[in-house]
Parts: sequence; C-alpha cells; structure tokens
Amino acid sequence: RFLKELPNGSVGLDIGCGNGKYLSVNSNIFIVGSDRSSNLATIAKHHAPHSVVVADLLHLPHPPHAFDFAISIAVVHHLSTPERRVEALESILRTLAPNGKALLTVWALEQEGSRRGWSEGDDQDVMVPWVMRGSKKGAARGGEVGGGEDRVFNRYYHLYRKGELEGDVESAGGEVVEGGWERDNWWVVARPRASTVPLID
Repeated sequence: RFLKELPNGSVGLDIGCGNGKYLSVNSNIFIVGSDRSSNLATIAKHHAPHSVVVADLLHLPHPPHAFDFAISIAVVHHLSTPERRVEALESILRTLAPNGKALLTVWALEQEGSRRGWSEGDDQDVMVPWVMRGSKKGAARGGEVGGGEDRVFNRYYHLYRKGELEGDVESAGGEVVEGGWERDNWWVVARPRASTVPLID
C-alpha cells in the first residue's frame, strides 16, 4: 500500500532489496535498490528500469536529504546491537528529503499465533535456521562436495517488542507518522524530525 500510494514521479530507495520483489510494485515511481549481497543485487537488476547497487546499510552511498521515500523491509532486525540498529535507522532517515517518509518493518516478538511461537518474555535475540536447498542436478553430476544436499545457515534476528521500533526511530532522529502490527511484524512509517534536516535556500 505504501508504494502504491506515492505520488507519480517519486524517487526513492529500497534498502536491503534482496531479489528486488518490491521494485516493480508501482510503475509510476523510480526506486534505487541496494543490498549487501552482490548475488541478490544481480538478481534484482532484472527489474528494469530501476537501478540496484551493492551497499552496506550502515554505509549507504546515496546523497543525504535527496529522496522522496525509502523502504527497508525485514532488514534492521538482522543487526546485532541496539547501537547498530539505531545507526541503521539514522542512515535510512538521512537519505530522506524534508518531506520524505520511510516504511520500516521488523520481526515481532509477539508471534504466539505463528508456527515460530515466540511471545512476550522470550529471548529477543535468536538464531533462526535458514535452509538452502541442494541442487539435485549438481549431485547427479558429482559436482561440488555437498552440492546435492540441503545446507542450513543460522541467521541472527532481534525480535522487536511492542513500542521498541518507535523508540529506536526516535533515538535515530526520526518521528513516527503511523505504525502497527501485521503478519508477525511491527511496521512504522517514519520521517526525519525537522531539526535534523538542514534548511535549503
């Protein structure tokens, strides 16, 4: 909904764009995607005419105060300390023009109805197994060792409790326009506080 409601001609960022699945949601806007994974960025580049760069969330190459919007979907929760998460939000908010807004989503701690089963009182910092399916073709041809087997990688997640994302946004120099919980995620639409955006003559 956020991307579809943007004014025609808006220019913005998808930070942590992965395979680029959000780049083509609205053909009337232009998005510059970025991801730390060069392999995912290569896949995302197929969503022409949008641009994609390889970049770290904490060191974005974009000019400050230049973009109408930004989205960062299920990215910030992968950073392992409170300081790094706030720094990441600062980095995102810094890219926004004075009237720009960012949609941010993170995994919620409150997931009692999901298969994951997390709830209030559980550990907020967890390692979640991610399975990379093996290539049957590679196994049949006697390719790389383990090429035909599933491989499991543990990925770090910080599970956000209610109100925590809003607090981090405020610590990063932003203000929350709206927010909520949806499908086991907390989300906010945020903008930089007026005092953090330089005046443009």
